Amino acid sequence: MPDHVHLVLAPLRDTAGRLYSLADIMSGIKGASAHSVNRALCRKDHVWQDESFDHVLRNNESIDGKVEYILANPMREGLAKRPGDYPWSWRDVQQA
Repeated sequence: MPDHVHLVLAPLRDTAGRLYSLADIMSGIKGASAHSVNRALCRKDHVWQDESFDHVLRNNESIDGKVEYILANPMREGLAKRPGDYPWSWRDVQQA
């Protein structure tokens, strides 16, 4: 999406066996990607908003439903006619 990103992820464990927090994961993703964007654009500026609208899936929620929502987002925004048409989708929805 041109103005936001959707991620589906599962946290890894640190060397002590603790799960990385969502805040730590997002900080790493935002920091590394902002650095890359600013380097590519030869600038030093904010890339990401401070706030994330995160959602942790609970046991009774379907990950498949959330993935389908994410894959359909470009169609709702008029950026694709079919899920597989959006070039930045991470899976081949034709095979799904």
